[in-house]
Amino acid sequence: MSIRDLIEKGKKSICKRQAKKINGTVIGAAVGLTVGAVAGVLLTPKSGRETRTDIANAVKEFPRKAKDVLASAKEKAEEAQEKLQETKTKVTEELTVKK
Repeated sequence: MSIRDLIEKGKKSICKRQAKKINGTVIGAAVGLTVGAVAGVLLTPKSGRETRTDIANAVKEFPRKAKDVLASAKEKAEEAQEKLQETKTKVTEELTVKK
């Protein structure tokens, strides 16, 4: 196995780990947002009508909040990708110098 093969294998491994972290973050944020909204609405001491109104409002706001969470996750993914690219460049340069 050559050094180039090892570098490629390392890059693929890092990319897979980054993708898993990003997916986990997005899923966790979506689940947390949903659970928090439901718990907040159901645990408040209000009448049935007020609770139904709150639920309807929460359902209407959910797409906006989900877009915000998705945008935040996308920013983090882009930052992680930039860091990964920088690391890849550094490693490649170091290996090139060592030859």
